[in-house]
Amino acid sequence: MRTKAMRMSTLFLRTLREDPADADVDSAKLLQRAGYVRKVAPGIFTWLPLGLKVLDKVQAVVREEINGIGAQEVHFPALLPREPYEATHRWEEYGENLFRLQDRHGADYLLAPTHEEMFTLLVKDMYSSYKDLPVVLYQIQTKYRDEFRPRAGLIRGREFIMKDAYSFTVDKEGLQKAYQDERSAYERIFKRLGVNYVIVHAVSGPMGGSESEEFLAPLPIGEDTFALAPSGKAWNVEALTTPRPDPIDYTATPAMQELDTPDSTTIDTLVERFNQLHPREDGRDWTAADTLKNLVVAVKRPADDDHPEGWRELVAVGLPGDRQVDMKRLEAQFAPAEIEEASEADLAAHPELVKGYIGPRVLGPQRSDTESAAHIRYFLDAHVAPGSAWVTGADAEGVHLANAVYGRDFQADGVVEAAEVRHGDMSPDGSGPLSFERGVEIGQVFQLGLKYSDALGLKVLDHNGKAVPVWMGCYGIGISRVLACIAEMHHDDKGLAWPKAVAPAMVHVVATGKKQEAFDAAEKLVADLEDRGVEVIYDDRPKVSPGVKFKDAELIGVPLVAIAGRDTIANGTIEIRNRDGSDVQAVPADQADQVIVDRIGALQ
Repeated sequence: MRTKAMRMSTLFLRTLREDPADADVDSAKLLQRAGYVRKVAPGIFTWLPLGLKVLDKVQAVVREEINGIGAQEVHFPALLPREPYEATHRWEEYGENLFRLQDRHGADYLLAPTHEEMFTLLVKDMYSSYKDLPVVLYQIQTKYRDEFRPRAGLIRGREFIMKDAYSFTVDKEGLQKAYQDERSAYERIFKRLGVNYVIVHAVSGPMGGSESEEFLAPLPIGEDTFALAPSGKAWNVEALTTPRPDPIDYTATPAMQELDTPDSTTIDTLVERFNQLHPREDGRDWTAADTLKNLVVAVKRPADDDHPEGWRELVAVGLPGDRQVDMKRLEAQFAPAEIEEASEADLAAHPELVKGYIGPRVLGPQRSDTESAAHIRYFLDAHVAPGSAWVTGADAEGVHLANAVYGRDFQADGVVEAAEVRHGDMSPDGSGPLSFERGVEIGQVFQLGLKYSDALGLKVLDHNGKAVPVWMGCYGIGISRVLACIAEMHHDDKGLAWPKAVAPAMVHVVATGKKQEAFDAAEKLVADLEDRGVEVIYDDRPKVSPGVKFKDAELIGVPLVAIAGRDTIANGTIEIRNRDGSDVQAVPADQADQVIVDRIGALQ
């Protein structure tokens, strides 16, 4: 098929010599400087012709692989009514990230951040029998989230392009197959696009469901931290589980006792007081690792059938004093609820909680005040071993407990992941100490299960004629974010360097100098390449210096550059080189098109 070249003399393009003042990462700088996108407002960009070329190629790879696993494409509106999102409680759960608006009649709408509800309702409207399933539907659509602080250009914007797919199956086994099919397709997609990725075990968060994995592009600019084990397995920090410590034999541990610790409301002052007033007999110093601190938090749960307005519960969490609380990890334990530290009013409503001296004796299973509605559940961090002895609060001003043994002197209502993960912590798979990396989320797969089908009444008749809920999976790829990650991974100090799969053209033909012969040779090469179906950018601009043309070619970043200039034409040749200036060839002008085609075929 003959392909029309893009001519720089008429291409809607203006390159920039300086970085935009507010661009904070390389991809944002280069995509704007090279004329791929133009900023409209924070987190909002216009796609220009070159940018759309790349975007279309990313989408084409995604479509090819997703169609290849039997998915069917649909397209929903971005403007949606409130009611379906109320049914799943996400009208409230999304909070300030949701763009809300009203029509002229006062009806509430939103700009969709994601479309689970609409896919569910569509299948509910059209399918009613197990014979209709399985089915996988997807779309490539613009989404909207009111990011508080958009950053990194296309990587965290308010308007962005996503591929979201949804599988509908009659049973859990069908869901697991669909999940694996989609997961495998993602691996093929990212390999074809030239994107390095790590598959990371994740939590589902507001999406709900059970199994979830993220595809992260390992980049220093990433906002996500993931933990990497020596085995190669990786986890999102929120999803990381702590290997349970072995129980400790406490038979030789002395009885728990109360000790005076005046003015010791912090871990540092507590350790100082114990070393001053209650030194160990063996001469070892007390440290923060010997203390058990107890934090009271409020768990705010969304509305449900029993609590239409939602509800709020105080819980306490105990963790070693030498570790910081990771509120995101802790919140993941109570999802979809949110958590916050207890307020002064919360503590005032519970006089048994003495600030700075809170201990387990007034919490959880230890609480003997059964008549009180103020029973506070007590959870221990996974690092607290059964049988371990601690210094902890005695629930009285200026007093702490020593030799308080978990399992002998106090119990807990459960175990949670509350502590911040540290370098060197053991990996969940036991393969060795963890290291930590930064990454950008480019895709995620969820086994949603029955959350949305239950909430929206999606059922089909099974082979016995009984109405059963449909099992759902959800699978997203950030299309515009992937494009930005490709730019982050494939550039140098001169500009972009697109992989073959997504480059807006395969070759950038440059005619230089004042002699018409150079332009004639370039025109001949461009025509030959057009006939062969090769995508070409042709710098045919007259009266533009060779230096400017070369800089633009390096900035725009297509894989090959072909130069017709004074020196080459004098020799009857065309110079062909890689975008980075390597592998330079001077070939006869009448063979240049074939050499270019061969070199394109050899590109990775």
